[in-house]
Amino acid sequence: GAGLGTLAYITVGTGIGMGAVVNGGLVHGLLHPEFGHIRIPHDLERDPFEGSCPFHGDCLEGLASGAAMRRRWGRPAEHLDDPAVWELEAEYVALAVMNLTYALSPERIVVGGGVAKHPALLPAVRARLLTLTAGYPGAPVPVGPAAMEEYVTGPFLGDRSGVAGAVELARAAGAAPNSPRF
Repeated sequence: GAGLGTLAYITVGTGIGMGAVVNGGLVHGLLHPEFGHIRIPHDLERDPFEGSCPFHGDCLEGLASGAAMRRRWGRPAEHLDDPAVWELEAEYVALAVMNLTYALSPERIVVGGGVAKHPALLPAVRARLLTLTAGYPGAPVPVGPAAMEEYVTGPFLGDRSGVAGAVELARAAGAAPNSPRF
């Protein structure tokens, strides 16, 4: 996301989280963004799993987190290779990405975390997102697979993304007037 003014990062791991930069600043309101608890369509015929979130049951985190996958399928995500498993996971993540696209209009969405490491997930998310958006509204949603690869991508820093972000936040806090030095 270097050089972009608006960027969103979704982590899909044990839980689901999201951070966003809009006009160069971190999004933070009354609370930190609780994107994992957004509601997404849940087709109970296709997926009768009730969800694993102790608060909402079938919110995004309750349906698509690593904890939800383990509870639904009986094994951790890294041990699941059935294409139907990853098709369902891609559906939920693509719905989340679509909602984020329409709410924030980011220039790029980075999807990371342990679940997102599965090689089938991001290509399936991109393909499903193209179908879900149905060409609306055009921009900012890129049209075509090549443009989609730049719009929805994995973290450039891989597993170091979280640590690099924490270091950058600490550096920024240390540069602020009257802030403690780390």
